[in-house]
Amino acid sequence: MSLPHAILTALLEKPSSGLELTRRFDKSIGYFWSATHQQIYRELGRLEESGLIRELPSEVPVRGQKKEYEVLPAGGAELARWVAESQDPKPMRDPLLLRIRAAGVVGPQGLGPELRRHLELHRRQLAQYEAIEEKDFPPGRDAVEDRLRRLVLHGGIALETFWLHWLEEALGEVEDMSGPQA
Repeated sequence: MSLPHAILTALLEKPSSGLELTRRFDKSIGYFWSATHQQIYRELGRLEESGLIRELPSEVPVRGQKKEYEVLPAGGAELARWVAESQDPKPMRDPLLLRIRAAGVVGPQGLGPELRRHLELHRRQLAQYEAIEEKDFPPGRDAVEDRLRRLVLHGGIALETFWLHWLEEALGEVEDMSGPQA
């Protein structure tokens, strides 16, 4: 159940509306935990019903005004409990790995273009992470929050670097088996 915890994290960083949360998910949390606009709004309702967040009072009630939410003490306690909780790693489920395994049965023809496409996608993602690091983490930003955010970003950089190396190896193997246009 990580979506509610991702939302609690984002709201503790900054009270926000559902729309603002969606934008923030797209720009930061979404790099490692994605959620649709509908999922975020549904979860905001659940969190509010559970007494973990509340709608911020509006100075001037206006029909159609976006609701902003903040985390209540119970929400902060829930997030702290969850952070300390033990959880096993999730098994990997990647369709590309299954397709390569299937190619072991039916042959690698046509697999090369998909490997090249994935290679390019991972190159772009790595470049995006590196740009975030350069922009958001200049030398000297050593507050605990910054160090932990940078640590998550370094995890993303390491994963993208792994995928690039592995995809280059896989593409080399596939091209060796069936020629460069495999």
